[in-house]
Amino acid sequence: MAKKNTIYDVAKKAGVAISTVSRVLNQSPYVSDATKSRVQLAIKELDFYPQANARKLARKEAQVIAVAVPTFTTPFFNEVLKGVKDEIKHLDLDFIIYNTGSDNPEANFMKFLEKGIPDALIIFSIDITESIHARLKDLPIPVVLVGSDHKSYDHIFWDNYKGGYIAAEHLIKQGFTKIGMIRPHSTSSISDQKERGFRDALKDFGIPMDEDYLVSGITRKHAGFSEEAGSEAINILFSRKKVPEALFCSNDTQAIGAIHALQARGLNVPADIAVMGYDNIKISKFLNLTTIDQKMYEVGKSATQRLAYRIKNLESEKLHTIIVPELISRSSTKK
Repeated sequence: MAKKNTIYDVAKKAGVAISTVSRVLNQSPYVSDATKSRVQLAIKELDFYPQANARKLARKEAQVIAVAVPTFTTPFFNEVLKGVKDEIKHLDLDFIIYNTGSDNPEANFMKFLEKGIPDALIIFSIDITESIHARLKDLPIPVVLVGSDHKSYDHIFWDNYKGGYIAAEHLIKQGFTKIGMIRPHSTSSISDQKERGFRDALKDFGIPMDEDYLVSGITRKHAGFSEEAGSEAINILFSRKKVPEALFCSNDTQAIGAIHALQARGLNVPADIAVMGYDNIKISKFLNLTTIDQKMYEVGKSATQRLAYRIKNLESEKLHTIIVPELISRSSTKK
């Protein structure tokens, strides 16, 4: 028996998203004439007969949402996506993940949108530039931002400035005066705000900021938020002969790499140098790593709930939520 072609086969042949095929089938006005012709040609060539469930997609009886993330292989985004996955089961929704990559996420995200308009969209940790905003504002779909803020969209945003501030404040209150920071490679609103909070706390408590104590690793994977980068940063500090008493890492995986490099040199954490991370990923508890809890799983669930609400209430007032990070004090920073 010959294989029966599906909406996915049509989408692949036409080079568009399945939601675009569904819009063409339902005579949506939000498809260009060129795209409509390409889809119609694919339907004809494949001798495709749509079933009722294909038509339901555009009528919002069912929804396929897109989740755009810089990566889905880090512990941080694993936790966030678990929250999305677990919540989506209760909402009669399906989702696809699009990896924009850590390098040039703006350009990659724009390419994703060129492939076809999704039915709804969650965007994680991608700064909404003017060009992205110009593209998104014309889309007749619900959009929820996570990790970036923009008044034109629902957003759930971490107070990264506060997180950086309470990290430095904790180390200062532990009695440390020579405090460093491992930074990521990329600049973004998230990393910039975190560092600004860190610097301001030092200033407020009268602790001098030695710029030699601020360092990034060499490995650019995951924009420098990796174990390799954390380990390399330690080696760079030793090569400078400028090793602080305490070290704040931009995320927990950097901190894990840093601790490994320190132990390889025969040093003890925290007796020789205190180390703290950021995110509170699962393994940090078992390593007794002091960190900042970002509640990633709960945020993933909340973002999905927000999108489900927005699907049914497209024109209602935008909702903005700030997540305040929480200090989780463990033994890696005990003096």
